[in-house]
Amino acid sequence: MEQVLLLHSSTDGQTIKILDYIKRELGQDCECTLQDLNSLPDIEWQKYDRVLIGAAVRYGHLSKKLYQFIEKNLQALEQHKVAFFCVNLTARKEGKNTPETSAYMKKFLVKSPWCPSLQAVFAGALRYPRYNLFDRTMIQFIMRITGGETDTSKEVEYTDWDAVARFAVAFKQF
Repeated sequence: MEQVLLLHSSTDGQTIKILDYIKRELGQDCECTLQDLNSLPDIEWQKYDRVLIGAAVRYGHLSKKLYQFIEKNLQALEQHKVAFFCVNLTARKEGKNTPETSAYMKKFLVKSPWCPSLQAVFAGALRYPRYNLFDRTMIQFIMRITGGETDTSKEVEYTDWDAVARFAVAFKQF
């Protein structure tokens, strides 16, 4: 049975939801371990056949812990089968939802010393009722500027699950 490590840097849980979906898509022949990357875990890389890292963008940035993890584990990341995806609300728009067109993925690739050979970008979810007042106000402001949903009573999931399923297939064949 193949051993797969699923690492996440999630803010509101959509990245974990995407990883759970990928886990189901990988099927019974993969044993998956889910771990929070923000805790800067020590990874026993030799235990895993492949690793998938999912990270959420918040206020235009990926977590500093993600970059610390990459710095700490750069050699292992380059020597193992490790794929990466980022989750953001901008990816809800056509033309901003691929690694080649996502400003966040481009920024990641400039800032990070690691360039994953398998990458994806997925739209996240908007969960206004779950946010605290500050986050709700800031995200509403950002959505107003970018032409998105501003009704703070709504929850909207923008994730393209077909795209996630295609990425899961690519990851399994990776």
